Amino acid sequence: MMRPMKLAGSELMFGEGCLAYIKTIKAEKVSIVVGGKSMERSGMLAKVEGYFKETGAKTMIISKVEPDPSFETVIRGAQEMLTFEPDLIVGLGGGSAMDAAKAMWIFYEHPELKTMEDVLPPNEFPKLRTKARLCCIPSTSGTASEVSRSIVISDNEKGLKHGLGNMEMMPDIAICDPEVTVSMSPKITAETGMDALTHALEALASNRANYLSDILATQAAIDIMKTLPKAYQNGNDRKAREIMLEASMVAGMAFTNVSLGIVHSMAHTLGGIFHVSHGLADAVLLPYVIRYNEADERAKKVYDDFAKKVGEQHLYTAVEELNKTLNIPSCLKEIIPEEAQFVAKLDEMAALAKEDGCTKTNPIIPNEEEWKQLFMKVYKGE
Repeated sequence: MMRPMKLAGSELMFGEGCLAYIKTIKAEKVSIVVGGKSMERSGMLAKVEGYFKETGAKTMIISKVEPDPSFETVIRGAQEMLTFEPDLIVGLGGGSAMDAAKAMWIFYEHPELKTMEDVLPPNEFPKLRTKARLCCIPSTSGTASEVSRSIVISDNEKGLKHGLGNMEMMPDIAICDPEVTVSMSPKITAETGMDALTHALEALASNRANYLSDILATQAAIDIMKTLPKAYQNGNDRKAREIMLEASMVAGMAFTNVSLGIVHSMAHTLGGIFHVSHGLADAVLLPYVIRYNEADERAKKVYDDFAKKVGEQHLYTAVEELNKTLNIPSCLKEIIPEEAQFVAKLDEMAALAKEDGCTKTNPIIPNEEEWKQLFMKVYKGE
């Protein structure tokens, strides 16, 4: 049976200049969660704070959220919120800042919860919004955390990444202003853009795909393939930045409802064990997984039909060409040079990828040996 669909929270703003929508948001105390210094350097943090101050709201900053945010960072932020008592939480930045804001929100609303395991299945997910609402303002065009029900939080002690999804975590307000994304470097533009493309293409091939998700995912993927090279080559191209941000958002609407596939299962695993950045892992894995999935008749038709729409015969070759344009490595060996170290982790990687939440909606579920073969193919570039 099809699940109920939810495309975004209660307020979704997009287009140049929409950051000023902050001035209409009613809040008394606002906790703003950011990553490193990029939002400060670009002036976006000051602009966001300024708009909130115009409304009379008090603000406080929770900073130093690392890439692949750790549970320790989440608890630190939740503790700061418990002291400040915000009625609005803002995730400003890339996927890490937005994911961290969502996770901090859980432990701020429910301080009785102490570990990540407390909110993972089979435990019941707690109700949110008794203390605060959540607003997300993305600075990258990739993760779509602003319209997704998902987070990925790292357990540094165990070397694991915990993926968690629940519609309760869908941000109430999403503000997608291309001005916030202009400060992205070409490398981050490429990697986050390929994450967005992977979201769209995996949603298309998902065994939960439906009429509405297909419309969203198809248009998002077409726009990303056409526009990402422009945003990569000229970061100040405002039109390209706007299209990328909106396509990323729409791909997010698709995947948050029909889930993803094993590109993400493998990328989460590589990120947890070898600390490969998520978008980069997605980009390298994507053409190999498309080829693997083509053994499934339905998936092959989905890929072939989409390839025609972008004027290509094979989707995997189109993705390979796009990767070349973006200077993305063609295999994992270029990123993880120690082959013996990689091979030694194969059993662990196969087990983790199999258990990942994204695996169950892939067109084909690999067995243990197939997982290992696939990891090695991507490693060696076969």
